[in-house]
Amino acid sequence: MSQALRILIALIAGLGIGIGLANGAPDAGAWALAFTRPIASAWLHGLQMVIVPLVVALLVIGIAASAEAARAGRIAARALAAFVAILWVNTIVSAVVTPLLLRAFPLPAGWGAALRASLSTAKTTGKVPGLGQFFDAIVPTNIVAAAAGDAFLSLTIFALVFAFAITRLAPAPRRLLIDFFQAIADAMVVIIGWVLVLAPVGVFCLALGVGMATGAAAFGALAHYIAIVSAMGILVLLSAYPLAAIGARAGIGRFARAVLPSQVVAISTSSSLATLPAMLRSSEALGAPASISGIVLPIAVAVFRATSPGMNLAVALYVAHLTGTPIGAGQLAIGVAVAAITTMGSVSLPGTISFFASVAPVAIAMGVPVEALGLLVAVETVPDLFRTLGNVTMDVAVTATIAARGVAGDQDGETDQMVEALPG
Repeated sequence: MSQALRILIALIAGLGIGIGLANGAPDAGAWALAFTRPIASAWLHGLQMVIVPLVVALLVIGIAASAEAARAGRIAARALAAFVAILWVNTIVSAVVTPLLLRAFPLPAGWGAALRASLSTAKTTGKVPGLGQFFDAIVPTNIVAAAAGDAFLSLTIFALVFAFAITRLAPAPRRLLIDFFQAIADAMVVIIGWVLVLAPVGVFCLALGVGMATGAAAFGALAHYIAIVSAMGILVLLSAYPLAAIGARAGIGRFARAVLPSQVVAISTSSSLATLPAMLRSSEALGAPASISGIVLPIAVAVFRATSPGMNLAVALYVAHLTGTPIGAGQLAIGVAVAAITTMGSVSLPGTISFFASVAPVAIAMGVPVEALGLLVAVETVPDLFRTLGNVTMDVAVTATIAARGVAGDQDGETDQMVEALPG
């Protein structure tokens, strides 16, 4: 039985037992909550304690990997520029579309009130500046204080600058620092793995309290969450088709036929890395030579997830909607920046660990309670499917676009050289 399935079973069992206790034995339920709430709280704290060192270490590693890839040549540099642009565009689109979806299809008022009551122990974390203070929060005056205060925007900016500084060092000290941060990241992943062994227990304890407070509304709220967050993955997935049609000069029908085998593998494996061979064949079917797809696609799998920042921001915005946390322009700007930057560091992580490592910094930076993430991770399997589908489809579209533009650019360069060589 997979870890995700165990967590899902624990969620369903906790909600079901909580609903049963609330309806049939409320006194016994209150007694059970006295034991389950501290366990759930301790489990969540165990996940939160490794977020700061893990995010900083992964950002350093991710930026270093991107810089090394950019040094590989013009094709790699074009690919990285395209990836960064797409990540930021998708994040900004999510910041606009997710609130619109929540307004058009809000969580029923009764469900929201019950869920907020069940998560009453959740507290806003981190210092959340307004829009006027946004730029003041970008550059930290004390990085230790920023880390201690969960000021993730300042922390992320520092990690980004520090990572770029490392890439300018001589090879020996650069390798030493990268290996140091790699070791930190590996150790934090081991710790998270230990904490996630207890995830079924933690999720069960959280779900028990939610089930007692909300009843069957909890199931409806989780279905609502799946629909809203998955919609952002579907939006990225669909945007790959016009990108390929315009950028790669491939008809939408042709692109759909070429990418379909990769999408089938992505659905069956839920892994972009496992889909890499299929993506190479799909890119070849769209006219991308191996000399280009063999460079772009490995970089895409290593440092690029088109759906991650937009869907991570959507999760944080949904939790804010769920808990009644107001989100102003300043919080939204912070969320966009943190989501777009931190996604460079969470690509190589397993799904469950990646969910916490990439969503928690966004939520904390925006001042959104993270307690609900312990429940939402149990149903992340469905949104994760659309994450993988969107990533794979966009990877192929970007590869085909770079191949088409690269070949055209190379041909134009050769033509210019021939013209310059003509007499007179």
